[in-house]
Amino acid sequence: MKWSQSHIFTLRDAPADAEITSHKLLVRGGFIKKLAPGIFTLQHLALRSVRKIEKIIREELDKRGCTEILMPMVQPQELWAETGRLGIEELLKFKNRNGHPFCLGATHEEVVTDIIRKDIKSYRDLPKNLYQIQTKYRDEIRPRFGLMRGREFIMKDAYSFDTDLDTAKKSYDLMYDAYKAIFSRLGFEFRIVEADAGNIGGSVTHEFQVLAESGEDRIIYCNKCEFAANVEVAPNMPVNEPPGPGGEMEEFDTPGLKTISDLAKALNVPEKSLTKTLFYADADGKPVCFMLRGSDEANPVKLKNALGMSAAPLMLTDDEVKALTGASPGSCGPVGLKIPIYLDSALHNRTNFTVGANRDDKHLRNVARGRDFKETKIVDIRMAQVGDQCPRCQKGSFKQARGIEVGHVFLLGTKYSKAMGATFLSQDGSAQPIQMGCYGIGVTRTMQAAVEQSNDKDGIIWPLPIAPFTVHMCVLDFDEATMKVANGLYQELEASGVDVLFDDREERPGVKFKDADLIGMPLRLTIGKRGMEAGELELTQRKTKETIKLPPQQVAAKVMELVKNGR
Repeated sequence: MKWSQSHIFTLRDAPADAEITSHKLLVRGGFIKKLAPGIFTLQHLALRSVRKIEKIIREELDKRGCTEILMPMVQPQELWAETGRLGIEELLKFKNRNGHPFCLGATHEEVVTDIIRKDIKSYRDLPKNLYQIQTKYRDEIRPRFGLMRGREFIMKDAYSFDTDLDTAKKSYDLMYDAYKAIFSRLGFEFRIVEADAGNIGGSVTHEFQVLAESGEDRIIYCNKCEFAANVEVAPNMPVNEPPGPGGEMEEFDTPGLKTISDLAKALNVPEKSLTKTLFYADADGKPVCFMLRGSDEANPVKLKNALGMSAAPLMLTDDEVKALTGASPGSCGPVGLKIPIYLDSALHNRTNFTVGANRDDKHLRNVARGRDFKETKIVDIRMAQVGDQCPRCQKGSFKQARGIEVGHVFLLGTKYSKAMGATFLSQDGSAQPIQMGCYGIGVTRTMQAAVEQSNDKDGIIWPLPIAPFTVHMCVLDFDEATMKVANGLYQELEASGVDVLFDDREERPGVKFKDADLIGMPLRLTIGKRGMEAGELELTQRKTKETIKLPPQQVAAKVMELVKNGR
């Protein structure tokens, strides 16, 4: 495509609301244009990249027997009411001119389950795996980061349907492998991490995270094995600390010592030897107590899961804590409490505790489990930290990175099929709920994640498989001989399947080179009168900025070689 015939407008500066590098570069490079908060037009360059991502997705899913469909974006609210999800805040609801209630599709579990319950009759009709690439709309409270957390976006979502849990797990594994292949082909550095199912639900779930310094998610991974998890759900090993010295429980004064740090300094002991006591409300609003080492942080997702709640529990206010314990936060402990007490697994071997006395400015030492208080349950509720022992291989230790979630796979079970009556007749003639899985890839989010992972001070560095164009041809002069070579190479490369952006603008070389670096195609071919007179053209790799000088007749072959080698 010739630049003069295209619709590409680059900017010198990014808009003020662009916060992260990829958002700034996509706007400056003319890839996306904001229409409203969280809603963007995909300009030609962005759309070309998106279509390449979609092509790779389709190829990997089709070869695994998945069937593509296209479901409506506008959905009846009654379907969401069946599953109890109509109250989700991100769901944009409206009525048509007849007063019928609808919503814009934030996701399609309800719609696809409705399709299946009408079509599937017998075990002979299963398994099925349906997917679509469709626009979604989620009414984000605060859209930000461009396409990363927009309101309208393109997503690939797939859904598997099976007769039993064993075959459902096989479908899950099939899609897991498909995602590995997809993100490998897209040219990403990524990790597969264990995750929390959130509002979607499910018993098994993994996220596919593109590593990037500005990623929203914290990833914990092992330095010895392939284990990785979102920090929200990263499990911890129990800590085997030696039993304490024992002795009679004793109260002592701690005036003004309201934090673990203050107490540790006053007692001249490490924070991890002390105990943190926190108070939350369960699903019924009743108070519960959580106890952790003083150096640890409570993990909201683990607290939620420990209490069997659908959302993270709320911490009690200072007044509520005082009404419950008789003391302000900082002087509270488990002794004398008549509420459930959850002990973190790091404390499973601890017998001697120093805790608040439930009297302001007072603490207790030599507090013994079983004698002075009794826990309801020992659970893993702390946030994993760098250096913790890996629970998978038990040889490595945790390291940390930041990531951008671009794909998520869920083994749903029967959450939606039971709610919506999606059943099949089994071999014994009984009606059984269909086992489901769902699998999402944020297509436009994936495109931006590629930019966030791969850029430098000059602009974008597109991975070859999803670059809008493979070659950016910069023509510096427009005499007959130069244009003859340029047009000849343009036609030769295009005929060989190499897509070329032909920069035929009458602009200064510096402008063209800056734009070439900004929009970041993998190869830049420079054709000018001076090079023609020397009998050589310049072929520059965007990633390394290595330049090769070649006679015109060797350029096409060299480009094909670099493309074949993935460079």
